[in-house]
Amino acid sequence: MTHALNRYFSRLEPIVRGLPHKPGVYQYFDDKERIIYVGKARDLKKRVSSYFAKINSISGKVQMLVRKIADIKYIVVETEQDALLLENNLIKKYLPHYNVALKDDKTFPWICIKNEPFPRVFSTRQVVRDGSVYFGPYANVRLMNTLLELCRQLYPLRNCSLNLNGKNILAGKYRVCLEYHIGNCKAPCTGLQTSSDYDASITAIREILRGNITMVARQLRELMMDYAHSEAFEKAHIVKEKLALLDKYQSKSTVVNPTIHDVDVFSISAGVVTAYVNFMKVMNGAIIQVHTIELQKKLDETPEELLSFAITEIRQRFESVSPEIIVPFFPDYPLPGITFTVPKIGDKKKLLDLSQRNVKYYQLEKEKQKERVDPEHKSRRILETMMKDLRMNELPVHIECFDNSNIQGTSPVAAMVCFKNTRPDKSEYRHFNIKTVDGPDDFASMEEIIFRRYKRLMDENKPLPQLIVVDGGKGQLGAALKSLGTLGLQGKMTVIGIAKKLEEIYYPNDPLPMYLDKKSETLKIIQQMRDEAHRFGITHHRNRREKAALTPQLTQIDGVGYALNQKLLWKFKSVKNIKLASLEELQEVIGKAKGKIVFEHFKSQSKE
Repeated sequence: MTHALNRYFSRLEPIVRGLPHKPGVYQYFDDKERIIYVGKARDLKKRVSSYFAKINSISGKVQMLVRKIADIKYIVVETEQDALLLENNLIKKYLPHYNVALKDDKTFPWICIKNEPFPRVFSTRQVVRDGSVYFGPYANVRLMNTLLELCRQLYPLRNCSLNLNGKNILAGKYRVCLEYHIGNCKAPCTGLQTSSDYDASITAIREILRGNITMVARQLRELMMDYAHSEAFEKAHIVKEKLALLDKYQSKSTVVNPTIHDVDVFSISAGVVTAYVNFMKVMNGAIIQVHTIELQKKLDETPEELLSFAITEIRQRFESVSPEIIVPFFPDYPLPGITFTVPKIGDKKKLLDLSQRNVKYYQLEKEKQKERVDPEHKSRRILETMMKDLRMNELPVHIECFDNSNIQGTSPVAAMVCFKNTRPDKSEYRHFNIKTVDGPDDFASMEEIIFRRYKRLMDENKPLPQLIVVDGGKGQLGAALKSLGTLGLQGKMTVIGIAKKLEEIYYPNDPLPMYLDKKSETLKIIQQMRDEAHRFGITHHRNRREKAALTPQLTQIDGVGYALNQKLLWKFKSVKNIKLASLEELQEVIGKAKGKIVFEHFKSQSKE
């Protein structure tokens, strides 16, 4: 074993060395003999050894787990599938702290076909193992009620709790009730419906609940034709109405080619701390079950690991034995006898796309719910992501971004925008007119505004930001660092530069830039700040130029205001004519003192 293992975990080395090269499940215990992690493995020895062999290169969360391990126990199984199932059961039983947490505390309803004479069919949230048959669970209660209503309309069944054994029926203990008179029951309690006829209805209902609507429709169609041939037209019409009900239900359920039979569809959307997995059960092209679960990530699990866990959990819960599973990518563990399909085109791809849309909608709805309950949830999550992506030691609650703006070297200005808790704080936005720099020098301008901004914050004893973003590459970043160094602030805040060309992130003293995922929330926040600073700066620059262009030329002369400017232009029609006017002509219009000022002003200009 490595030095790290000998140093920190020498007491575990005999256990690790003794692990077999067999599939199985391993359990990590802490010093209080509590299970803190359960894992599966194709090869127990290789998998467990990997935790200790490269401890310095694994993530911080895994390092924290490994340092808490006081004992290791394992269970050898025959196949990888057995390892998957055992891991899933142990996680649900012990809820280890470092395992994926299944965020699903609902008790979903089932449809029960009761184990009794003349079985009842009803919904329940309590599964009693008394021989009764259960279908579900149904995450969509409306779908379950639709199915129950369809079954009741097609096949009238009893809903009473009477003990309908043969002895009680023959003894005539019961009388028909209102349900019989309104056509909801055929009164098996009085012998008006035989057991074989009732069981035929139950068999058909089982097929409907399994999704085999096509087979039931075919049987009804044959029965309708038999009634028609024997001229039992009233009975044929009743069967025809049942067929219409089935067709109406099936038309709402069919989404792809009906030849796709008995298939499970899984899709996943994994975030930083949470993942969502959608499941759809397809029979004869009809979706008969839809369910989405939320998984809480603990150790930076990969999407492949999360998908394997979810497939095992959901197939166990729904008692699915479908031979084919449609997935967006292959999970990390195969299942014997199961075909995994990653479709690229065709009807199966349409099913996968539908599942992907469902999981995205579910994720968005969950995020909205969390924001309603905890308005700061989204901001906190994004800040945690930014802290991780930008290698910071604290949350970037307060961020400031700087941008220079000048057009052909004229009217150089700069802008600073401020974000707090990922949202713009416009009361903290600032404009800067560049004072110490002549011409278009972005580096010197950045140095000036950074110095002015943080010198003022220090003088006013105001809080400093955790993150400073400068628009530009190494040059602008270096200029910002120079000013911070002069103020004694270098190293007290994270400072980065973002270059426009490839959106690369530059760090101080790091020759190579960092490239964030184009879809990452961190990059989107930085881009939003950069664009906002650019907009804010350009607006100020435009206002300055417009103001300069609209300011009357004569008002730039000391002592001449807007009113005198208007009098002179009204009399002389243009500035050129005013320049050519004599002292007496000017004094006649605006008086001796003001006329002399204007005359001397233009006289001095002509000498230059």
